[in-house]
Amino acid sequence: MKYFAWFIGILATLVVALYIVVFTSFGNALLKPMVESKINEQTKLQSRLSTFSLSMSDFEIVLEINENNKVELKGIYSLFSQTFDVFYNINLQNLQTLKSLTKTQLRGDFLTNGNVKGDIAFMKIDGKSSVAKSDTSYHVELSELNPTAIIANIKGAKLSALLYMSSQNPYAAADIDMDINFRDITPHKMDGEVVLVSKNGKIDPKYMLSDFNVTIPKTSFSMNLDAKLKGDDIGYKYALLSNLFKIDSSGSIVPQPLKADLKYSLNVENLEVLKPITKADIRGAFKLNGDVKGTKEKLLVSGISDLASSDTVFEAVLKEFSPASIKAKIVNLDIAKLLYMLKQPHYSDGLFSMEADISDASVENLSGSVATTITKGVLDSKYLSKTYKFASSMPKTTFGSTTTTMLKNAVADSRVDFNSNIADLDIKSAKFNIKDGSLQSDYKLSIPNLDALFFATNQHMRGAITAKGTLTRAKDLDFTLYTEVAEGKINAKLHNDDFFADVDSVKTRKILHMLLYPEIADASLNAKIKYDLAQSRGVFEGKVTDAKFVKNQTFDLISQFVKFDMYKELFSGNVNAKIDKENILASIDLRSKDAAIKTEKTELNTKTNQIDTDVSIRIKKDEILGSVKGDINAPKVSIDMEKFMKTKAGEAVQEKIDKEVEKGLNKLFKKLF
Repeated sequence: MKYFAWFIGILATLVVALYIVVFTSFGNALLKPMVESKINEQTKLQSRLSTFSLSMSDFEIVLEINENNKVELKGIYSLFSQTFDVFYNINLQNLQTLKSLTKTQLRGDFLTNGNVKGDIAFMKIDGKSSVAKSDTSYHVELSELNPTAIIANIKGAKLSALLYMSSQNPYAAADIDMDINFRDITPHKMDGEVVLVSKNGKIDPKYMLSDFNVTIPKTSFSMNLDAKLKGDDIGYKYALLSNLFKIDSSGSIVPQPLKADLKYSLNVENLEVLKPITKADIRGAFKLNGDVKGTKEKLLVSGISDLASSDTVFEAVLKEFSPASIKAKIVNLDIAKLLYMLKQPHYSDGLFSMEADISDASVENLSGSVATTITKGVLDSKYLSKTYKFASSMPKTTFGSTTTTMLKNAVADSRVDFNSNIADLDIKSAKFNIKDGSLQSDYKLSIPNLDALFFATNQHMRGAITAKGTLTRAKDLDFTLYTEVAEGKINAKLHNDDFFADVDSVKTRKILHMLLYPEIADASLNAKIKYDLAQSRGVFEGKVTDAKFVKNQTFDLISQFVKFDMYKELFSGNVNAKIDKENILASIDLRSKDAAIKTEKTELNTKTNQIDTDVSIRIKKDEILGSVKGDINAPKVSIDMEKFMKTKAGEAVQEKIDKEVEKGLNKLFKKLF
């Protein structure tokens, strides 16, 4: 009995101590700093308990979270029956200072007050609020702290105030009324309705421009939502109507596990107004309607659209919300309208069609085919000429194309047939790896009339050319080219910025004919070209063999005065050049058995068309020296007559030297160079 008495005494002492600490003013004073410290630790704010009173049957707490933000709690409770009746008043006048608590940037104020009554097993919350300048009342029922019923009535909420509260500019304004009547929100036992009506809606063009870079006219809108919840099923009707767009949807949804059977339609006069929602920088009119049916495991989405004045239909199967298969058909999409929608310049007109059948849309197991055609294509020559600063106006260019793409795993393998009145492009296999973005392709380019490229090359040409090669783009860019031209061959390759070309047995007379240059010589040219595209620098190393000059006034004069037939000579030698942007430093050294033509350090500027060079023509032991300067199309030719007259040939024609001879020799050099 002695020990039992001690035990009872100690227990009584502990109870008294606990009572004193918890339920007396003395004990409240001891607890207050500890509670404040815990609150500050959790909220990361300098909160203060201005009132902290706790007794056996009632309590009153006033928490000043920080300046102008206060929470008041006052009520009665029973420790034995565990019931309570609590009044609350939440007065947050400075939401922007509560970011550490709300985890998002808010601003403005939030006010609500009401009563919580019941016990842990079942309680009711009845309150009022002026959130977003509304007149709001609500009733919530909780069982074991889980909501089971919610009834709320919101009148006159301001959309602009909600946007302000969420730290957004008031790019839209509207009056919102909403009735929520969830008699039971227990999972699988739902019973209730939601009715939402917005009116007097307006979109502010000023903020649409400043926040989203979208220019729109004055826009008004209204919205209605009527949803009924029964068991697991949600049936709804939704309509959003404005002078620029209209959205309708209706049907039924089972949220968990997902099951949907609904219809939708979208009619937009200007897609720019949806940028705040879609984040897509597009414009123009757009119509779309279709159905969504199925479950999370297999959801069928179908639709019909007039995208860019086309007839478009599609059907997609989604598994776990990821595309599993896609079928789509686009007929006569207007390319110009699509470019307008994408805010791209008017590069072209034309009609685009596509038929896609993708049986497996996953990147790892991609499988299917896509066929596209472009008809009635016409490039915008005026725009392209101005944008790319062509030397002359681009001619009217019409085109069409057919592309067939086979999809397998992560590779899209395309065959392309592109035809235009300027050039034709044929690609048998262009393999694009979707995972790593690499590309491997062959090509064949045919240009039936080279003079049609004058707008880009600023060089009149005649004849046709066909080139073929490969293009590879992965970590590096590699491009090859092979063509047969002027009875010879050209092999070229590009590795990133480094260009290399081998010229094999090209006939100079045919090249000069192609370039519309005077056909002064017929020879075989072999050359190597190295050029850095990034630096615009390179070298040309050429060898000329069996060069035979055609009849010209220059050689006629030489034959007359020197008594030597230059036409019988076969010249061979080197033609070299260093290229530094528009500046070319060249040298020519051509020799035959009894003659030679030589220049050193020939300076040529392709931008100004200026030339500056010294020229030497040697015939047996006689030598004629001169210079060529000025515009390459009409250069000034000078001859060193003093040195020429000291040669044997000069002595032979001494008596014939007069102004006409000097004029004839000047013509000689002009014909040669």
